[in-house]
Amino acid sequence: MVLATKVYGSMHDDTDGPNNEAGLSAYKIRRHLEGSLRRLQTDHIELYQMHHVDPAISWNELWGAFENAVHQGKIGYVGSSNFAAWQIAIAQSEAKNRHFLGLVSEQHKYSLNCRLPELEVLPAAKELGLGVIPWSPLDGGLLGRNALQKLEGTRSGGIAGRIEQQQTQLEDFAALCRDLGEPQDTVALAWVAANPAVTAPIIGPRTLEQFETALKCLDVTLDEAVLKRLDEIFPGPGGHAPNAYAW
Repeated sequence: MVLATKVYGSMHDDTDGPNNEAGLSAYKIRRHLEGSLRRLQTDHIELYQMHHVDPAISWNELWGAFENAVHQGKIGYVGSSNFAAWQIAIAQSEAKNRHFLGLVSEQHKYSLNCRLPELEVLPAAKELGLGVIPWSPLDGGLLGRNALQKLEGTRSGGIAGRIEQQQTQLEDFAALCRDLGEPQDTVALAWVAANPAVTAPIIGPRTLEQFETALKCLDVTLDEAVLKRLDEIFPGPGGHAPNAYAW
């Protein structure tokens, strides 16, 4: 088991006073790490991730705090989440100047329905040796097997409104999946997992059955014809940028 958690948000601790605001100061990193270790009933977290960038904090302060945590044996590696490609590049450059490993992973929103990371984040992570851990690979359920059923009955905001806006796309996607003999969520996860820049998508099963179903994506291989059709249904951001990601 690899244990991972994040630091950034407010933990609503009255004793933090003005330091209770979200951010990544050395104070918060130390305090929140101690709190996570206590709540998780462990003395070591394998991957400690910055949930967002904090522009108010210098990389000297950040890397100093994380170096201390690594040297103390409280964390093994440092990861990022929701970083832009240029922020990843700066983070790695600053870490290299300190002879520190720096980031080992980036957690980023990526799915068939959210392909902007293909332009810069994925190629930057691949070039710099970071694993990419996509969150929301089913785009909040939009790419799930039961998405179209949510349109039955009263239509409202939230995911039902999004499904209505993309109904034609989702119907085409469902038809392709029927031809493949696989449910939509399995195909969507297989597509994300097959990207060579991706380590593994983050799944959110509520039951053992959902977990076992999600694992089936590892047994699905999408050939060139299927990938081309998926590109037609869910167009990417374009391949015209100088370093645009390509399969």
